[in-house]
Amino acid sequence: MKNIQGVNRLPCGADSCEYVFWDNPLPVLAMIIEHEGNVVLARNKAWQGKMFGLITGFLEKGETPEQGAAREVKEETGLDTRSIEFVGLYPFLQRNQILIAYHVKAIGSVIMGDELSEIKAIHPFELKPWSFGTGLALRDWLEKRKEPPQ
Repeated sequence: MKNIQGVNRLPCGADSCEYVFWDNPLPVLAMIIEHEGNVVLARNKAWQGKMFGLITGFLEKGETPEQGAAREVKEETGLDTRSIEFVGLYPFLQRNQILIAYHVKAIGSVIMGDELSEIKAIHPFELKPWSFGTGLALRDWLEKRKEPPQ
């Protein structure tokens, strides 16, 4: 370990090497997919228990976040993106990620991707956001959807 700018960093072990592993957060896309009036939630094959979450995926080289979001929606659900709206940025410190969240209105027939074990559609009024990661984006999106007082 080497202290660089007040933070312990992992440098290359060779004397002539100046490489430093910065361990920066990875950009991850998170999509609140609205399809036929419901929000699509999924269960990843790698997850234990009965937990469901938003569709997520890594931003790939050479694509904008919006392009990546549409790609992930298609890969994981088979749905086509009709519209996309930025929701916000959210730190996911437990996984060293920065979540880039979008609300996606999608059309087509749901076809479950290879990484998923189950998909379900829930009406927005029945959703209960969780207190970490993509749940924060869902919370903000639901709050924004509320009708203003008359």
